[in-house]
Amino acid sequence: MNRVIEEVTQRIIERSAQGRQDYLDKIERARLQGPHRGSLSCGNLAHGFAACGAEDKASLRSMTKSNIAIISSYNDMLSAHQPYETYPAILKQALGEVGSVAQFAGGVPAMCDGVTQGQDGMDLSLMSRDVIAMSTAVSLSHNMFDGTLALGICDKIVPGLLMGALSFGHLPTVFVPAGPMPSGLPNKEKARVRQAYAQGKVGRKELLEAESQSYHSPGTCTFYGTANSNQLVVEMMGLHLPGSSFVNPGTPLRDALTKAAARQVARLTDLGDNYTPIGHIVDAKALVNGLVALLATGGSTNHTMHLIAIAKSAGYTINWDDFSDISKAVPLLTRIYPNGSADINHFTAAGGMALLFKELLDAGLLHNDVKTICGEGLEQYTKEPKLIDGELFWEEGPKESLDAEVLASVQSPFSSHGGLSILKGNLGRSVMKTSALKDDEPVIKAPAVVFETQSDIEKAFKAGGLNKDCIVVVRYQGPKAIGMPELHKLSPPLGVLQDQGYKVALVTDGRMSGASGKVPAAIHLTPEALDGGLIAKVNDGDIIELNVKTGEMNLLVPEDELAARKVNSDSILKHKQGMGREMFAGMRSLLTGAEQGASAVFYE
Repeated sequence: MNRVIEEVTQRIIERSAQGRQDYLDKIERARLQGPHRGSLSCGNLAHGFAACGAEDKASLRSMTKSNIAIISSYNDMLSAHQPYETYPAILKQALGEVGSVAQFAGGVPAMCDGVTQGQDGMDLSLMSRDVIAMSTAVSLSHNMFDGTLALGICDKIVPGLLMGALSFGHLPTVFVPAGPMPSGLPNKEKARVRQAYAQGKVGRKELLEAESQSYHSPGTCTFYGTANSNQLVVEMMGLHLPGSSFVNPGTPLRDALTKAAARQVARLTDLGDNYTPIGHIVDAKALVNGLVALLATGGSTNHTMHLIAIAKSAGYTINWDDFSDISKAVPLLTRIYPNGSADINHFTAAGGMALLFKELLDAGLLHNDVKTICGEGLEQYTKEPKLIDGELFWEEGPKESLDAEVLASVQSPFSSHGGLSILKGNLGRSVMKTSALKDDEPVIKAPAVVFETQSDIEKAFKAGGLNKDCIVVVRYQGPKAIGMPELHKLSPPLGVLQDQGYKVALVTDGRMSGASGKVPAAIHLTPEALDGGLIAKVNDGDIIELNVKTGEMNLLVPEDELAARKVNSDSILKHKQGMGREMFAGMRSLLTGAEQGASAVFYE
């Protein structure tokens, strides 16, 4: 086992000893109450199965057959979640065939940053994760269930479902993916059209056509953003069936895996002899495995918040130093857009999850003494699902990459370290995704150009006001200020400036997430501007230095001058009303900093 991975795991265990024990005690108390249907009054139970058919009612009366909750993020506006429309019927049939019952326990909201980016609705995006977590808990609160099937894919949905499921950690839970859409317009061409539009070289018609060819059918977007990072991390933590993350929707293999997931959760309930609750699967070693996989693949920086909140849900405390130390010990093994030109389907064709597991296991970078929904250890995850004569089997995966430009080996990685750096200095602490940078240890020293909205940056770019070496500062974008929206719209103009030869970078208390690309971006800055962060006092022309080699990030202005500067946060007032934002004022005020998970969900 790699020494650094062992050390980081041990310090997480030690710092979290009391919190984890309290969590385990809580879920054991819940387990000892037995199947909750047995504790319900006759009136309660009658309400609980009133809508069931006669056979299911008889099964639920008997207390000997498991009742599985289905919690889904289905909606038919979002391509990733549209396939879930038919899943409840498939899952119920599969469970019925093994003598179990399933009820659709509840739905959770699913919003898409791809739709809301640059719009007012984006201000609700990150907060939707905690809403999903609470919605999951509400769905399970009827005490009718012996296990859970969680249906979710994208950015905040999977972390929210996982946080909510962990609040019912005594229940076995299997996550059921739906898979990515087939490959569309090549990512390199999509990026070219976006930059051409930003420069005014093509119009909206050409841009829309390119985007429509990229996002063209049911399924998850194929670039390696937060959605596909979610799937990879959840499988690496043992909560998916092996090899199920990236099978395209609407295929026979996808349907077979969906049915198999239903059968598998029925095997794990406390009514049998193979009880495996999610609270026991998600331990320190599983969390570290998820971190390793994220960093070895250059995954979404959103997980520098999500995995912290997920860990907290299971009684653990992790921080950005844990991410940083693991990143230094883990080689970069994939090139998937925006870290390369390939998409997630190309990654699967090159060897996919089975080969990634094998490489990391053979190098001692993963803990193998873990529980999964399929039993002890991760060897079964080095296998690939196959459909042979209508029957589902798992066969040994490839021994080496089928495309070394997409999926490399530990012996010949794309980089000796993972794709994440932590910067700290008088401006605070921030995250930088380096896996997509031409120089993965940039040093940039330049005057600041300060903005408080994305739209102002677009105007300045079009007016030529950014045609110079500069560090663009975007503040009052943090959790407490406006909910920490994505700042995707900054990528094309900043990319154009970089291509024109200017040294540019971004510093913000907002997010860039899995779409962080070739421009150095110090993101998730904490403390945020509204919470006493020094970013609130930066003026145009101030010199900022970002040094990824040394991990430093400093505002080069004398302390006495900074002390005399006044702070004005009036720019956030227009973000308080409209598009439902007024309903989230209380949640915004409770949100923790980015390094604490940016969460309003508190754990006693």
